[in-house]
Amino acid sequence: MPGIIGKKIGMSQIIQDDGRVIPITYIQCQPNTIVQVKTQEKDGYPALVLGFDAYKNPSKNKNFKTKKEFRVEDTSSYKKGDTVDVSSLTDVDSVTVSATSKGKGFAGVIKRHGFSRGPETHGSHHHREPGSIGMCAKPGRVMKGKKLPGHHGFKTVTLKNRPVLAVHKDKDLIGIQGPVPGPNSAYVYINF
Repeated sequence: MPGIIGKKIGMSQIIQDDGRVIPITYIQCQPNTIVQVKTQEKDGYPALVLGFDAYKNPSKNKNFKTKKEFRVEDTSSYKKGDTVDVSSLTDVDSVTVSATSKGKGFAGVIKRHGFSRGPETHGSHHHREPGSIGMCAKPGRVMKGKKLPGHHGFKTVTLKNRPVLAVHKDKDLIGIQGPVPGPNSAYVYINF
């Protein structure tokens, strides 16, 4: 199986025998349901669509709160309605984790981009402003990609090669080393 969907529970730590403290993020991966099986002949590429976190009162078109497509090499051994659980992660050493980071609203350049601030005293009116952004007569415009105030956070963040430290099949839990983007109870997409 190429991946699984989970929900972030929170962070903890593991203390090694030599005294090192390793941070760990626990992700609850209840069994995912295969919603759709895509084939090379019908769809142009083989893939599986997994559904996670089923609605209590599902409608005809909405059965799961989140879905994710995972590419596979061969879909012949899978069929619609099968479930995928954490037992497929027992032999996996590292995974790729994708999630939506915490949103921080509208932020200035100091918080958003790490700009330094201006002087506070001696009549300075430049404290937390971004400063001059214009250019000379040529090109006479603000270049694209200029670091300015704006929406901070709430973006898809992907972390590659995260070591898997623990797999608890009875509790449907995965322990991944280090932090994972997003708040607790956020959806996390794991590729392996």
